[in-house]
Amino acid sequence: MNQNRRFLLKGTLAASVTGIAISAGLLTPKAVMAAWAKQAFEATDVDTALNAAMGSAATTDSDKVKLKAPDIAENGAVVPVTVSSSIPGADVIGILVSTNNQPLTATFNLGAKTEADISTRIKMGKTADVIAVVKANGKLYSARKQVKVTIGGCGG
Repeated sequence: MNQNRRFLLKGTLAASVTGIAISAGLLTPKAVMAAWAKQAFEATDVDTALNAAMGSAATTDSDKVKLKAPDIAENGAVVPVTVSSSIPGADVIGILVSTNNQPLTATFNLGAKTEADISTRIKMGKTADVIAVVKANGKLYSARKQVKVTIGGCGG
């Protein structure tokens, strides 16, 4: 019984200290905000976005990059996408939509021992190629799939 009480008190104290530190501005996401790739996300074409986000636009098609997306998306505002890779040393995964006004929809920085497997939902303005790009050992590998959108999600 005493161990449960101690555990509760420790947890409450830790949460309180963290809350106070955040309120006081001692803990802020400065490092995350500094890593914001503004040029990449504001780019209006795929090559410029890739150059800004990953340092190159030269990709190689690879069967080791798996892209799962629906053939037809009934609502372009919420298109489920899964990207995985079996390429050793994968450290960044990017998702682009070729015809969006700003094609880069997401980038994921992976830790050294992180499995290269992500799932998310993206917005698509109209029918387009969804492009998954994996950066591994300084090279870019990609896979693409056309997704037909029946209801626009980016203002459509």
